Amino acid sequence: MKTKLLLAAVIALSLTAVAQTDPQTVIVVEPMAHTSTYRINVVSRSVQAVNYKHRSGSTKLDFTGTNIMPLASGEAKVESERGSIKIRAEFGNLDKPTTFGSEYLTYILWAISPEGRAINLGEVLVGGNSRSKVDVTTDLQAFALIVTAEPYYAVRQPSNVVVLENVIREDTKGTTAVSAKYELMERGGYIPTGYKFDPVILNAKLPLEFFEARNALRIAQSEGAESYAPESYHRAVEQMNTVDEYATRKHIDSKPMIAVARETVQTAEDSRAIAVKKMDEERTENERQAAADARAKTQEQADTAILLRNQAQADAATALAAKTQADSATVAAQAAKAQAESDTAKAQSDAANAQYAATQAKADMANSQAASATALSAAQADAEKSRLKAQQEADAEKATLRRKLSAQLNSILQTRDSARGLIVSMSDVLFDTGKYSLKSGAREKLAKVAGILLAYPSLNIEVGGYTDNVGGDEMNQKLSDHRAGSVRDYLVQEGVATSSVTAKGFGNALPVASNDNSAGRQQNRRVELLVSGEAIGNSSNVTTGSL
Repeated sequence: MKTKLLLAAVIALSLTAVAQTDPQTVIVVEPMAHTSTYRINVVSRSVQAVNYKHRSGSTKLDFTGTNIMPLASGEAKVESERGSIKIRAEFGNLDKPTTFGSEYLTYILWAISPEGRAINLGEVLVGGNSRSKVDVTTDLQAFALIVTAEPYYAVRQPSNVVVLENVIREDTKGTTAVSAKYELMERGGYIPTGYKFDPVILNAKLPLEFFEARNALRIAQSEGAESYAPESYHRAVEQMNTVDEYATRKHIDSKPMIAVARETVQTAEDSRAIAVKKMDEERTENERQAAADARAKTQEQADTAILLRNQAQADAATALAAKTQADSATVAAQAAKAQAESDTAKAQSDAANAQYAATQAKADMANSQAASATALSAAQADAEKSRLKAQQEADAEKATLRRKLSAQLNSILQTRDSARGLIVSMSDVLFDTGKYSLKSGAREKLAKVAGILLAYPSLNIEVGGYTDNVGGDEMNQKLSDHRAGSVRDYLVQEGVATSSVTAKGFGNALPVASNDNSAGRQQNRRVELLVSGEAIGNSSNVTTGSL
């Protein structure tokens, strides 16, 4: 019974530094079932990188402890050889990594490229005198060196528990590169939400690799590997069971146990990386679906607005027709009354004096003609005034719509106004060099442009492709044709009517800048969208090109 209890306790061992402590040690025991937390926060840090020239011989640089381990120090010999760079480093005054938390079991030496890419060079094991040595190689030529505390040897991103950084000495050979800025996993990110730690006193001596394996498996589970990478995760669990079986033997054989434990670490880390990748893909797909839903909602709102506007115009036309008919009836009644009064006066006048009636009739006729001429002139003036006012209002509405559309497009891609319409410019950086496939950034911008254009179905879009003068005319013509066609096809794919979009390549025929320098050639490598139509004050009747 005592043996079974001891075996169960050993299998439940997790984050600690038993491999570096006395036999009577407080061991952390934790349950494997918990509420997973799948998000890890990162922070940034910078360090000076050195460019070690190819086959330039050996040089040295120092390491200095950071503010969390100020007494730590070290020295490295860096030797540039054919195909790789050898690094022999020795460190002193290193505290046990568990000083920073029970999840930190070991130290890792990292190479940081000037672009911030971190490469795990190897594990730094602390010796009995708080010193350690490491002999590694890297294929990088320019890099900085740091040492961090980590939960296990196979991590792919450094934690922000940075204990040592390289220091460039006066006699260090090489060129000081830029300050390399890199990302670190935030401290505490290895402790998932929901774990409880219960201290248990055990008399056990197990290698560090055992606890790194337990750590790696727990972290993989906390980051969702059990759900997103079940095959790799369960393989790691099976490997860990084998390690536990070694640990429960009366006489522990450390070599095969360490081998399986290191394999468990690698498998668990692979399952964690797969899970993180799948979660990123899932998040990207959710964002894409949200964008599609937003576009559909925008189109629905635009269709509703058009329907309401058409209904309002129809109601206004009906009201105008009714008013016109009423005005005509009033004029006819007034004319009939006037005619009746005139007939009565004429009859009375004829009865009194025929001559006077004839004279009066002539005078009335003259007055009537003059009044008619005056009325006709006034009516023509009123009609012309109404026509001019309607034209001005229509022109103002088109100008307002044109400015609004220009502002909307310019918020996404550079847009300028011209006599031919609005010209939306796409630089060649939105395409792969020498190709016509759209980059993801270009597709995102074009999706937004399409969403805007869907609200203006009466507009015409002419897509023009242009190149610089590098290469033959035939190659440039084909490239400009394909790039213009790619943009047209993507707009149609996003819902723009096929009949509203045309595409044509112009090769290097219409440069907007000089092709004698790289800046001018970059300006000439472009795709332009000419947006025109009566709705914004002009029609698309000319080709795109340099203004």
